[in-house]
Amino acid sequence: MSNTDPVSVYQTYDQSPGPDRSARNQATARRAPLAICTIADVAAGVLGLWIVLYILGANQANPFVEFVHGTADWLSGWAQDIFTMDTEGLRVALNYGLPAVIYLLLGHGIAARLNRA
Repeated sequence: MSNTDPVSVYQTYDQSPGPDRSARNQATARRAPLAICTIADVAAGVLGLWIVLYILGANQANPFVEFVHGTADWLSGWAQDIFTMDTEGLRVALNYGLPAVIYLLLGHGIAARLNRA
C-alpha cells in the first residue's frame, strides 16, 4: 500500500523556505527603504519648490502655485513661524527649508537602517 497522505506535500514550520520565497522576501525588504526614501524626497522636493517659487515671485493666483503652497503648508505645519525674520524671503526659506532637511535626514536615515537589517 502506498502513502497517499495529502498533507505531506505542504511545508511545515521546521522546514526552511525554498529559494524562490527567500528571493521574494529579499526583494520586498528592498522595496520598503526605497518607498521611504521616495516619500521623503518628494516631501522635501515640494518644500524646496515652494521656496524657489516664492523667492522668484511666482503668481500666487496660479492653480499650480496654489497647490504647491498648500501642500508645503501642510508638510511644514509643525514648523511654521519657528523663525521670525524681517526679510520675508529668508523667513520662508528657513521655515520651509528646516522641515525639508528634517524629512530628508529622517527618511534616508530610516531607509539606511532598514537596509542594514
